[in-house]
Amino acid sequence: MNFRLFDAPLAEPSQFVGFAGNRVDRQSENRSDDAVEVALQDPSARLLLLGGGRIRLRPGNGSFESRFTKDEARELGADLQNAILLGTSDGRPLLAAPMDRDRESPADPVTAIDYRSAYTQGLLDRAGLGELAQGASLLAWHDAHRFCGKCGQPTFARAGGYKRLCGGCGSELFPRTDPVAIMLTVTPEKCLLGRGRHFVPGMYSALAGFIEPGETIENAVRRETLEEAGIRLGRVVYHASQPWPFPHSLMIGCFGEPLDDEIRADTNELEDCRWFPRVEVAAMLAGAHPGGLGVPPSGAIAHHLIRAWLDSA
Repeated sequence: MNFRLFDAPLAEPSQFVGFAGNRVDRQSENRSDDAVEVALQDPSARLLLLGGGRIRLRPGNGSFESRFTKDEARELGADLQNAILLGTSDGRPLLAAPMDRDRESPADPVTAIDYRSAYTQGLLDRAGLGELAQGASLLAWHDAHRFCGKCGQPTFARAGGYKRLCGGCGSELFPRTDPVAIMLTVTPEKCLLGRGRHFVPGMYSALAGFIEPGETIENAVRRETLEEAGIRLGRVVYHASQPWPFPHSLMIGCFGEPLDDEIRADTNELEDCRWFPRVEVAAMLAGAHPGGLGVPPSGAIAHHLIRAWLDSA
């Protein structure tokens, strides 16, 4: 019997995007309320130091180290009282602790690098970027939910940082992930790319937008494409996903099949939107476009959508 449900490449496309290489054993069924305290008592425990949109890295031997001992973290000013447990890595507890101020020790220099630069400059390996995405997203959620949305009383971290409990009404809060549809509208000959006003000069990318409550992924892809470009879509297929810690999103990458090709772009959303033929997209990916146009970096899911379409010929 030919069972087609799992007829797909063994190497999932999601494995090759940035922030997706996390190998931490999350220990999701073993998160006690004192899990952080227990982990910090383990001499082998290591911590990521995150705050202000930046990760602390120690330069050395041509690479960067993102993990610190508890004593090193305390010396650098980490807020250990609000640390969270990511899980275990190589059998050792791995935590993330917020940094509420910059501080460097002359004897042990530490560089604060913004998350996006750590990703675009290749300062961390795939596993390290995955750990960064997990820790940064969780800490951002904790910072935004220090008070209860029902009664306004303070909330307190529980279950190693995977829950907050209101001290007033007892409400439980759980970490959120914001789903974002990112879509490449394609025909065999051309694809639709847009340019946001905040993009670096010359860069074009796939369209994207948040998935709304009560909406399927496919319908979000159709709605966002219609709203931003005026293009109606028929078939929509999923391709890959990417954790995106800005602050805690999940990018869900899809291809859409256009029912028409007349662009009616929303200029409040996009600076420009146009169809690009294969030969032009190939030049953009190769960094050889005569007009200096390009696409997002190789770790971005938009890049992978564009590359997958170009390679599909």
